[in-house]
Amino acid sequence: MPPESNKSFHWLSRIGRFTALLEDALLVLMLSAMIIIAVLQILLRNYFDLGLVWGDSLLRALVLWVGLLGAIVASRNENHISIDILSRFMSARTRAIANIVTDFFTVVVCAVVSYYSYRFVELDYEAGVSTFGNLPAWVIESILPVGFAVIALRYAGGLLRKVQALRGMSG
Repeated sequence: MPPESNKSFHWLSRIGRFTALLEDALLVLMLSAMIIIAVLQILLRNYFDLGLVWGDSLLRALVLWVGLLGAIVASRNENHISIDILSRFMSARTRAIANIVTDFFTVVVCAVVSYYSYRFVELDYEAGVSTFGNLPAWVIESILPVGFAVIALRYAGGLLRKVQALRGMSG
């Protein structure tokens, strides 16, 4: 491998590690916040007849973010849920082709969802829709187009690697 491409690979690898660390940290932070706020809400309601006015709305927003961040993290190593009934009966080449078709379908669906969720966020931005505490709704909703775009890009990269590997397989 030429030295220039080795440096490029090292640089991309460092970005990948940093991105993974950032995703994991955000996921842990938001999940921890969800647990703390939910427990606090329960304690305040049961023992003091109080509650955080914004608590339930924030929890709903955090559920959305944690769900999409979890999906992004799962897409990092293609750890999404899969139904794997037929693959044990397929040859390696047929299984590789089936994986390519599945990844292609995943890329298309995630790209379409990303586009239309972007349009949704854009409409809420233009309309000035706000949520709890006058926080703009588009801030909370922004995880939708970003999350699905990241998943689409990851699966597109995996798709390209699988196509290259298939070309290397003997017929």
